[in-house]
Amino acid sequence: MAPNSQTSINEGKCAIPITTNDLEHQQTLDQNEFDYSKRSQWLRAAVLGANDGLISTASLMMGVGAVKEDIKVMILTGFAGLVAGACSMAIGEFVSVYSQLDIEVAQMKRDNQNKQKTLAHVAEDGDSEGDNEKESLPNPLQAAAASALAFSVGAMVPLLAASFIREYKVRLGVVAAAVSLALVVFGWLGAKLGKAPIMRSMMRVLVGGWMAMAITFGLTKLIGSSGL
Repeated sequence: MAPNSQTSINEGKCAIPITTNDLEHQQTLDQNEFDYSKRSQWLRAAVLGANDGLISTASLMMGVGAVKEDIKVMILTGFAGLVAGACSMAIGEFVSVYSQLDIEVAQMKRDNQNKQKTLAHVAEDGDSEGDNEKESLPNPLQAAAASALAFSVGAMVPLLAASFIREYKVRLGVVAAAVSLALVVFGWLGAKLGKAPIMRSMMRVLVGGWMAMAITFGLTKLIGSSGL
């Protein structure tokens, strides 16, 4: 009896710390995964929407500014780009997320049909699992609103930068400088929230924005000077 009792006690002593550590480790992993899953739902729409609004609106304004020095024309072009882009982002995001929602709902129905083997299983687990799955489903309206808002925030940067400067060349320089600063900030923010390399992300966003503005400015200037 003594050896068996001692063996049981030793096994119990060894099992307790291992089980506790495993549970704590698993809880930590679950929390980290939960944070990333919640974060990824809005990070893409917010950061990419702001970048799109910033780059597309600034490129439009720089393109028009290549052939028109009037500040009113430049501001109206930027405002039209803001409204059109925000509506396009919202509608595109709504349609895309709604399609994803339909696919996930259909998959949930198939999974629930496979799980419903007995009435007891449905009564004990069906409701709670169904509620958790519904909470994790994407929200098309929320995604559309987030995209439109993020696009508008980004588009406001070149609009505000150009609104109070009458001098043509100074206005173009201020818009380019403000957009460059905003690109660096958005690149840093996206990298920080997404746990990505910060410098690489900032340079990628900055160089991409410069290329978009330069190409739009150059092609518009070329077409405008040719008299088409």
